[in-house]
Amino acid sequence: MKTLAELAEYVDEAARTATEIPQISDTHPLSVEDAYAVQALSMQRRYARGEKRIGIKMGLTSRAKMIQVGVSDVTWGRLTDAMREEEGGVVSMSRFVHPRVEPEIAFLMKKPLSGKVSALEAMSAVEAVAPALEIIDSRYKAFKFDVGDVIADNSSSSGFVVGTWHSPEIDISNLGMVLSINGRPQEIGSSAAILGNPVRSLVSAARMVASAGEELKPGDIVLAGGATAAIPMEAGQSVLLEVENLGQIGFNIGD
Repeated sequence: MKTLAELAEYVDEAARTATEIPQISDTHPLSVEDAYAVQALSMQRRYARGEKRIGIKMGLTSRAKMIQVGVSDVTWGRLTDAMREEEGGVVSMSRFVHPRVEPEIAFLMKKPLSGKVSALEAMSAVEAVAPALEIIDSRYKAFKFDVGDVIADNSSSSGFVVGTWHSPEIDISNLGMVLSINGRPQEIGSSAAILGNPVRSLVSAARMVASAGEELKPGDIVLAGGATAAIPMEAGQSVLLEVENLGQIGFNIGD
């Protein structure tokens, strides 16, 4: 049996080198607790290389996805400065294995937040909200994994783009969202698909980081979770997200 530290090195090297690997669950099924321990250890390796944690992402924020994967709670992963891509810029495919893009809502924190909080308390700690695109990329073969695999692999978080920040007074509970590839709409949805209201995802984020001995800090970015299915990325594509009342955001995909 491999140790948790060895498994952390395994997933970290896969992410660092953009290399496909067999699922951990094939030989080392992980409990949720151990999977988060592997994630934390793998992220420590990134921090040691100079990356800085700048926020977190939430995953499995759709009830249907929870049921499909067989879990009763959302998942989360860490965001680092190396994952951030320029809005309107070019994202290189060479960084990824099975990249997919999904539309999200992002929160920018102005005050510390952790533990059990209400929606009102959570939003009182928010500086601004923005449209966002997350690039998810499971390093596992054929993009297949169980919940332990995906948590260990930083909940598939690999890259993200954030658009223009807006006042947190904007009602984000049910905003129309259109994700287009090369000018053609591919996914149409609503921010309500994120736990019924993205604010609930922020409430969950505060609770879950506290369980790991962390907190959301001023300046942190929180990605609330995908509002539609994720779309596989290909070189040469142009990605555009339009969000009601929040504007648009996009990037181009290079080799």
